[in-house]
Amino acid sequence: MGLFKRGSVWWMSFVYQGKQYRKSTETTDGKLAKRIFDKVRGEIAEGKWFERLPGEDKDFEEMMEKYMKEHSIPKKASTKRDKTSLLHLNPFFGKSLLTEITPSLINQYKVKRREEGATPATVNRELALMKHAFSLAVREWEWAKDNPVKKISMERENNKRDRWLMPEEEKKLLEVCPAWLQDIVLFALNTGMRLGEILSLCWKAVDMNRRTAVVFKSKNGERRTIPLSETALDVLKTKSKIRSIRSDLVFYNENHKKYDYSDLERAFRVALIKAKIEDFRFHDLRHCFATKLVQGGVDLYKVQLLLGHKTPLMTQRYAHHYPESLRAGIEVLGQPDKKSITILAQSQ
Repeated sequence: MGLFKRGSVWWMSFVYQGKQYRKSTETTDGKLAKRIFDKVRGEIAEGKWFERLPGEDKDFEEMMEKYMKEHSIPKKASTKRDKTSLLHLNPFFGKSLLTEITPSLINQYKVKRREEGATPATVNRELALMKHAFSLAVREWEWAKDNPVKKISMERENNKRDRWLMPEEEKKLLEVCPAWLQDIVLFALNTGMRLGEILSLCWKAVDMNRRTAVVFKSKNGERRTIPLSETALDVLKTKSKIRSIRSDLVFYNENHKKYDYSDLERAFRVALIKAKIEDFRFHDLRHCFATKLVQGGVDLYKVQLLLGHKTPLMTQRYAHHYPESLRAGIEVLGQPDKKSITILAQSQ
């Protein structure tokens, strides 16, 4: 044990439970540094000393403020969700020190949100945001020793939403969309691509000769090549005639930049109101794409690959759209053997 200087600041060195510690006294005053050091030695002798983290005096709001500033990317759909989640998280955890946030307290939050009518998916998004922030506080910022959210079970979600447009609804929607939005909707209906994938699509990912578009990094982190239908190809041919010299984006706004998620979703909601279509989201255009394929006889494995699902479980929701595929499976048994039927009848 001892005191030493780094620059003008006094540091202390000591061993606790077999581990060597070097801690700053955060003072240039030698006498004050000695008093601090003597206090630490006393706490060690009495068994009252514990390793203090830089963030032991940090509260939840400070952690989330740092998270939003450093890790929540502006103009991403996730940023909007993060801000919405914080409208509920901050009032509950707010000024609680990170050391005071326990699994028990987090469970109380879950119960409160259920009583308020929040859906399991909403609660899970809020907990996921909190979990990510705590992981950074442990791993990168050294503000906390462990992540209490990891000890909490997530809510059971029902992800079986299967809303798609009937032909007349699809026609009405396209008619009321402004030209720029009509192109995006039409492309989504014919590729099954997610909104983020469409808005990030660049010409370098498009091969007009091979009739393909490449998603270099999908939601599950994998590369996906999508064959283009005639309709999707026509959209790209039209867009190629007015390509921007300031951007490689296929779909871009009047400033030749990527469309803002919130602006696009707002325009899409307006179009739905005009078309008198209820209970529908932009993401449901993927369901329309998948449903058409299955109803057209495309097997589920191919649909899985086209949608970019990592496992067949997500794709199974569309199986009921094509019961005729089951009939085809039964037909492999062939026609009945008339001779066998005659013998069976005679035996009776």
